[in-house]
Amino acid sequence: MKKFSTTFIVILISAIVFNLNAVAGGDEFSGIIVYNITYPDGDMDPQMAAMMPKTMKMKIKGDKSRTEISMGMGSTIAIFDGGTKTGVTLMDIMGQKFAMKITSDEIEKELEDQPDIDINVTSETKEIAGYSCKKAIVKVKDGKDETEMVVYFTKELGTGGINYNNNPVFKDIDGVMLEYVIAEKDINMTFTAISVDKKKISDSEFEIPEGYKEISASELKNMFGGY
Repeated sequence: MKKFSTTFIVILISAIVFNLNAVAGGDEFSGIIVYNITYPDGDMDPQMAAMMPKTMKMKIKGDKSRTEISMGMGSTIAIFDGGTKTGVTLMDIMGQKFAMKITSDEIEKELEDQPDIDINVTSETKEIAGYSCKKAIVKVKDGKDETEMVVYFTKELGTGGINYNNNPVFKDIDGVMLEYVIAEKDINMTFTAISVDKKKISDSEFEIPEGYKEISASELKNMFGGY
């Protein structure tokens, strides 16, 4: 049974939520997508499992997105601007509020050092949240290691034009992903859309609220004891 510290969970969710922030979207779509989060491995320590997030809400307006995840210790929100290729992760953890910004240069640096990625779009389809989705198999090759992930996406909600901005694994998925798996730090998380609500999103959703202290990624790690 896998056991993870509280520190590990804080850092893990902070990393995952920002990487997910560019997963969905496209300049044609404005609205809210809600995903269920499940853990297919099933061997996590029960105490940690209770703290892990169960749902994710993504608000999208053109090339801007806001990802919201709640867990036992608090909440994490990631705001991303596909136009400027900048973003910020907002963390409200145990009563402490932090804002961690990321610049376009930092994103580009992350993209430079990525493994080989191969995407094969199959003829298989699946209906998710009322939308017909195509199945794609994503293979990530890092040296001798190879990871295979299954993605279901639809073009009915847009082209997925901001996928490449912050998540290179899914950068060539030509649509909005309604089911996919994220593997991070020995934890597999499956995201499955349960609702899609097309609606107008206020510009204020993509602004940093008052009361957040700005910190760097290294300061965050040091604050919670590192990985």
